[in-house]
Amino acid sequence: MGQLVIGISDLKVARPPDTLITYALGSCVGICLLDAAAHVAGLSHIMLPDSKLSPNDKNIAKFADSAIPELVRQMEKLGANRARMKAKIAGGAQMFEVKGATTANAAWQVGQRNVASVKTALQVLHIPIIAQDILENYGRTVTFEPATGVMGVKALNRPVKNL
Repeated sequence: MGQLVIGISDLKVARPPDTLITYALGSCVGICLLDAAAHVAGLSHIMLPDSKLSPNDKNIAKFADSAIPELVRQMEKLGANRARMKAKIAGGAQMFEVKGATTANAAWQVGQRNVASVKTALQVLHIPIIAQDILENYGRTVTFEPATGVMGVKALNRPVKNL
């Protein structure tokens, strides 16, 4: 059984018995997709919500609006069917209190903007979110088991969540 590590602004697809893991989800969001019938899974670690904000950055895995469609394409190449895909998401934390920032100042709310963009991208692709561990103020590590569809969420001084 191999463990595939997904870095920040990265994505990978896998089949059982491999597992997927990503570290350091602060304001970033981890998106786990599974087509259980095809035994194909994917995990994306997005850093920012919208590729239009940085048009010269060619890393499509960095942005929710471009990473999620690419993850779906790569899963489809392995035989997955978008109509059967289900999503689980984690992250989008507000990691630091910014002095002088208000909830009305959306520029400081990167985690919330990431979560909103992820939800929009999945909605556009008609992929339902069946579990989530989002927002709050703490970082997470996510593991994803293609064999079972279980997303494990670990956070410092918190019990592990298996979603």
